[in-house]
Amino acid sequence: MSYQFSDELKRTFEEIRTMKVRGAGRIARAAVAALKDEVYFVGDSNVEEFLKRMEAAANYLKSSRPTAVSLPNGVNTVIKSIREGIKRGLSLSELKEYTAAQAQEFIQKSIEAQKKIGEIGAKRIVSGDVILTHCNSQSAIGIIETAFKDGKQIKVFATETRPRYQGRLTAAYLADKGIDVTLIPDSAARLYMRKVDKVVVGADAIAVNGAVVNKIGTSQIAAIAYESRTRVIVAAETYKISPQTYFGELIEIELRSPYEVAPKSWLDKHKGIKVLNPAFDVTPPQYIDFIVTEKGIYPPQGIIMLFKELYEL
Repeated sequence: MSYQFSDELKRTFEEIRTMKVRGAGRIARAAVAALKDEVYFVGDSNVEEFLKRMEAAANYLKSSRPTAVSLPNGVNTVIKSIREGIKRGLSLSELKEYTAAQAQEFIQKSIEAQKKIGEIGAKRIVSGDVILTHCNSQSAIGIIETAFKDGKQIKVFATETRPRYQGRLTAAYLADKGIDVTLIPDSAARLYMRKVDKVVVGADAIAVNGAVVNKIGTSQIAAIAYESRTRVIVAAETYKISPQTYFGELIEIELRSPYEVAPKSWLDKHKGIKVLNPAFDVTPPQYIDFIVTEKGIYPPQGIIMLFKELYEL
């Protein structure tokens, strides 16, 4: 059965798909907020039909971006709350109120998690550090900004992060906060790594073996840092851990439009050229020193234990 979704839900889908909403944490919160609003849009007469309609809305949102694990983990939390409410025998009106409250709780916990990550991670930054960051991660920025607010004298290299240039957003934000920041091309990471004390990046997904899926180019930066004996710090909320990887599944790497890499007019002129535009890559755990979560700092090899604790396995 096909369902009609609200204009707000469809707008959120498009904003996530087209990267108007970007960053794993922002994506999760936007999707959950859209589902929260959808609770009051649907006019079903019984709880079973309400569940089916909300599951359809959740699946629709999940299809917008395949790699960011925070998206399915966030919307699955909302669906789980509906099932819990049905088991408790809630009426339809009570179920809607309960679901909306649980969705708002997820959003609030996500915001608090990012703040906590900033506080914990900043303790590993010392005055005088030169930091390199890649893409536009709120959690990674939180560590840098908190360290600066704590009075630590730091400098930052921010990569452009082609082809969408998210690094420009990071550089502009840090500069507005008064932080010494220099924007560099992605390909200059090895040249400047000898000046860098720590690499601080975010994550779109974490496998249970501690491998990190993040913006394309992250694995190259981590490999260069490993070669240079530079510490690599990953900042990520626990809801970015992929449950599917525990059962052997691989995290799908999103391929985006070739027109983000080269304009359509140029590609039309050069018909024989193919373009691959992966949005993410996978950084092996051996290139990562530790992962900062709202639950504390973990070595990549410790993520499996954190996962089992979170899911009570």
